[in-house]
This record gives sequence, C-alpha cells and structure tokens, in this order.
Amino acid sequence: MCGVIAILGGLGAAVMWATSTLSTSRSTKLVSPVSVLASVMTIGVVITAPFAIGGGVPDALGGKELAWLATSGLANLVGLLLAYSSLRVGKVGVVAPITSAQGAAAAIIAMLAGERIAAGSGVILAVIAVGVALASFSRAAEGTGEHDGRGAMLAGASAILFGLGLYASGRLAGDLPVAWILFVPRLLGMVVFAAPMVLLGRVHMTGRALRFVLVSGVCEVVGLAMFTLGAREGIAVTAVISSQFAALAALVAYFAFGERLRRIQIAGVAAILVGVAVLTGLQG
Repeated sequence: MCGVIAILGGLGAAVMWATSTLSTSRSTKLVSPVSVLASVMTIGVVITAPFAIGGGVPDALGGKELAWLATSGLANLVGLLLAYSSLRVGKVGVVAPITSAQGAAAAIIAMLAGERIAAGSGVILAVIAVGVALASFSRAAEGTGEHDGRGAMLAGASAILFGLGLYASGRLAGDLPVAWILFVPRLLGMVVFAAPMVLLGRVHMTGRALRFVLVSGVCEVVGLAMFTLGAREGIAVTAVISSQFAALAALVAYFAFGERLRRIQIAGVAAILVGVAVLTGLQG
C-alpha cells in the first residue's frame, strides 16, 4: 500500500504542476509576470491560511525557523518571477524541463553546505548541465517573438532559486507542520511583493488571464500538498514521478500549442528529464 500512495502522490503532483506550468504560459502572454505572481501569491495565502492558523502557532517556531522560512519564501518568490518571465518568452518544452532541475540545484546547495550526496551524483549533475545547454540552443521562432535562449537562462536561474527554497524547506520539514511551511513563504510574498505592486499600480488583470491565474495558483499549492502526502510513504518514488511534470507539460504543449523543438533541443530535454529522475532516485 505504501508504494501505491507514493505513486499516486507523485502522479498527482506531476499533473498539478504541469497544469500550473501550462496555465502560466498562457497567462503571462496576456498580462505581465508581475501581475501573475502577485495574484498567485495572494491565492496561495487564501488557500493555506485556514490550515496554518487553524492548527495554531507551532511551539518549534523560533528565530532559526523564521530565518529558514524567510529564505524559502524569498527564493520561491524570485524564482517564480523568473520562471513566469521565462514562460513569457520561451517554449514550455524548453522552460519546464530546465525548471524541473530544481532538485539538482538543491543537491548542489546541500553539497556546498557540507552534506554528502549519493555516489555518482556528480556525473548526473554534469549530464543535466549539458542538457540545459543543449536545450538552450535555438533561434527566435519567426513571427512568435519566442527566444528559447533567453527563456532557458531565466529558467536556469529560477531552478537555482527553487533549489535553495527546497533546501530551506527541507531544513524545516522535521520541525514545523507542512501547513506553516507553505503558508509563511506565501504570506511573505504577498506582504513584500503583491501588496506593494498593487499600491504602485503594477498589477493588471483581465477576465481571460484571471482564469489561467486561478488555475496556476490552486494547482501549485495542491501539487505541493500531494507531493508531501506521497513523500511520507516513499520520498524517492514520489520525487521521481513528480519531477516528470516537465515531460507532461512539454507533451501537452506540443499537441495543444503546436510547439516544435529542434533535434538538439529534444536531446537536451531528454538528458535533463533522465538526469533529474536518476538524481532524484539516488538522493532518495
């Protein structure tokens, strides 16, 4: 039964995150990434607040925990802004696989922090890096304004920040309830980013974009909750399956949006997907 829960949790997270990625790729074409991010942060607070507040303030919440929560929140905030910006200018089939390398980034950060990583991880990290480089090779598509090179760079930077956020969240996993690990970073994002952007008049929304934004905000939180549920029964299995949200998003984008990748990009994307799966399994 343990394996079934882990598989279902990972599969649910992959579907949610793929849906969020695809929705964001549409909303960022209609309104600015700033508007999308401010809205997603607000939606996240609305969803997570009842669970966090209802459970009460954790006894373990101290200065060190607040520092890690702030690190997680700021890394996630800036990472999302870069990811949304990358989806505005690049193809989902390129951006999503690079963003999914956040687990690899977390492994590198952990290694730099003095933690030992699984044998063979260094080689896999190199494979992922080569995959990112290959996926970045593309000219702007005529008449579309898409620039996969720029999108890939933004996605790569977001993966690094997401990796930092994952590492910070991992440091808190054994001390704080999941609801608080989700709630506080989103509350921070709303206070330091969403509210100021609204006051400055930088947030604009249309009816069509709002539908996509709502889907993105809900799916992001639900996906993380499903990942947590599955990881409690089997971290490695859940992580490997959930990381394949990139492949699912790229596949849907191919058929739904008519995205086409060059052969060298396909090779790079394949290297990233395989590398992320293998590395996640090794670390798990």
